[in-house]
Amino acid sequence: MSVITGLGVVAPNGVGVKEFWAATLTGRSGIGELDRFDTSGQSARLAALVRDIDPAEHLPGRLLPQTDVSTRLALVAAQSAIEDADLDTAAMTDYDMGVVTANASGGFEFTHREFRKLWSQGSQHVSAYESFAWFYAVNTGQISIRHGMRGPSCALVAEQAGGLDALGQARRSIRAGVPLMVTGGVDSAFDPWGWVSHLSSGRVSADPDPDTAYRPFDTGASGYVPGEGGALCILEDARSADDRGARVYGELAGYAATFDPAPDSGRPPGLRRAAELALADAGIAAGEVDVVFADAAGVPELDRSEAEALREVFGVRGVPVTAPKALTGRLFSGGGVLDVVSALMSIQDQVIPPTFGTGTVPAEYGIDVVLGEPREARVSTALVLARGRWGFNAAVVIRSSPNGS
Repeated sequence: MSVITGLGVVAPNGVGVKEFWAATLTGRSGIGELDRFDTSGQSARLAALVRDIDPAEHLPGRLLPQTDVSTRLALVAAQSAIEDADLDTAAMTDYDMGVVTANASGGFEFTHREFRKLWSQGSQHVSAYESFAWFYAVNTGQISIRHGMRGPSCALVAEQAGGLDALGQARRSIRAGVPLMVTGGVDSAFDPWGWVSHLSSGRVSADPDPDTAYRPFDTGASGYVPGEGGALCILEDARSADDRGARVYGELAGYAATFDPAPDSGRPPGLRRAAELALADAGIAAGEVDVVFADAAGVPELDRSEAEALREVFGVRGVPVTAPKALTGRLFSGGGVLDVVSALMSIQDQVIPPTFGTGTVPAEYGIDVVLGEPREARVSTALVLARGRWGFNAAVVIRSSPNGS
């Protein structure tokens, strides 16, 4: 059995689990004007940025010139998760600890800065750290180096679904005999080129109002707001966690991933199948799920498709559905894992956070979206869904710890 014993959060609306969860319940949003560069003339100007942290206060000075924004945030999240789990990594066997992270963008800001130097000043001005700072696996590498973790490690690239895929891969390593894994996802791509990449999807909301720009499942949904940050978890073998007296947030009970068929195939998207496979992997029926943390794209056709999948699995209004990411924007590899943190907090506090910003859900969706304010409820099992562009789907089942710790 794989259990989660530590959480590290770097979200646009709160750094640390306590701050993030308080923001999630009270509706404090991290969405605002994108002010890291001039966005005048662009079709959209809102983003969800991590502002409440200075990496220089958390990381050794030698790491700062080596790392992109996303890697600095990942290192902070990893350190927070390790401290939250009360781990003394120096006292552990290095090959008993591994790292699996997801990353959708790589070191976007870092590499584009070095490209500008190459073109305008010449190759002698390009940082030697460019050789790895751009790479999708750099977060995994830097975390493993800093904390002496030499167990099985890898990086996954599946856009928004990637963070859940990282959890699934980490669980495979636990089942293969590795006692502990650091796992999750963190992303950032907010330089001028990164912003153009975001906008090229055609799914970014052009609404200039931070309160209404991202309204998943709403009748007025017009796209999403991109964000940065995410979360990392400490995933442990339950027996090892028990041996060291660890506090357990919950169990990673089920996981599945699917891929959508070709657009013209006439076959349905794979999200429903991912949900059903994750439930089967956990050994539970749909009726045992207390809440679904939805992918919640905020794009009408995608919202409609997800609502259909939820109706097919749970029945009409068969389970409460929520999307706290309306306060953080879509964080790509970090989004699904941040929802896992929310699911664990829901289980801990027996409350479902609402989908702030969403007001009216089309009746034909047939889903019970939690709106307006937190809903007190019995929560012991949660399903978390994520979809990435180009067909990635992932689902995980989170449930309360069997021993109640």
